[in-house]
Amino acid sequence: MNFNISESQTMIRQMCKDFAERNIRPNVMDWDESQKFPRELFHEMGQLGLLGMLVPEEYGGSGLGYYEYADAIVEISKVCGSIGLSMAAHNSLCTGHILQFGTHEQKLKWLPKLASGEWIGAWGLTEANTGSDAMRMKVTAKQDGEYWRINGAKNWITHGLSGDVAVVLARTGELLDSHGITAFVVERTNPGFKAGKKENKLGMRASETAEMVFEECRVHESAILGNIGDGFIQSMKVLDGGRISIASLALGIAKGAYEASVKYALEREQFGQPIAHFQAIGFKLADMATQIEASELLIHEACHLKNNGMPVTKVSAMAKYYASETSVRVATDAVQIFGGYGYTKDFPVEKFYRDSKLCTIGEGTSEIQKLVIARQILK
Repeated sequence: MNFNISESQTMIRQMCKDFAERNIRPNVMDWDESQKFPRELFHEMGQLGLLGMLVPEEYGGSGLGYYEYADAIVEISKVCGSIGLSMAAHNSLCTGHILQFGTHEQKLKWLPKLASGEWIGAWGLTEANTGSDAMRMKVTAKQDGEYWRINGAKNWITHGLSGDVAVVLARTGELLDSHGITAFVVERTNPGFKAGKKENKLGMRASETAEMVFEECRVHESAILGNIGDGFIQSMKVLDGGRISIASLALGIAKGAYEASVKYALEREQFGQPIAHFQAIGFKLADMATQIEASELLIHEACHLKNNGMPVTKVSAMAKYYASETSVRVATDAVQIFGGYGYTKDFPVEKFYRDSKLCTIGEGTSEIQKLVIARQILK
């Protein structure tokens, strides 16, 4: 691994930091309170190249690697986890699935609009009763000549209402058959594709989460990604990269909470001195800094493996597991350092606290990450 920060990384970090301070921070609490997904912001992010970071230039993307991508998510999430989450889901799930498994023609059709921010992407794997147990999915696709008819509902979908296009996993074979699931690209204008219930969430409230409902939704066979029956295997590979995204999201939230805590601890005085000078507070900050550093190193290792086409399942699961748990611990300690003020919406740490928990749940719970890691080290 190369620990030197490249010029492109430095530029990406500064650009994202400036963008977040100028366009996100003034609106964070308004978006959170109203649960507004700021679609117009994502058009601007697309123009900056942040919605197609891993997409080659020939398909309208930025053509960057995972180091730059992870850094961008971290900088955005230090200001608002909701925006970081939506950025991650758009890049690594919907766009990433098409990029990894689409044909040249399919990439030309969908990636330029996704990379530019003209279109927002969604990814449909999870269902109401099949979270981690994806092979029991009930959404089905039945062949009808050159078309397939999709029926059922997907739940907990980022951009389930606003997404212009979604990669949807549907059962085309037998229940519990890992080769009985197929990936379809479904545009919002397809008849029979509609939005369902929007979730009222604890945190990440400006990142839209909703149902996607399919009622005799006709999709042409040209919208199938890869081969019929390959969808589940594809999804597991997509989630390898998705774990890097969520680890970076968690790291950004942790860094935001930590930096706010350091600043507050140096300014807040009790008993005639800044509270940072008390050992109880200093030890909390030391733990926070150490866990953040360890999370960052795991993410960098995962980025290195991914950039070089090497197996990444174990390390990306480790990075996602450790960084997400770190995010919760750091945000919890941040609220404690702020004391009563930390429990109010006048200070940023209560939002970091609410947002952090999603990182231990979304795209595979911490328990599932430990299961993945155990299988990798014991095989």
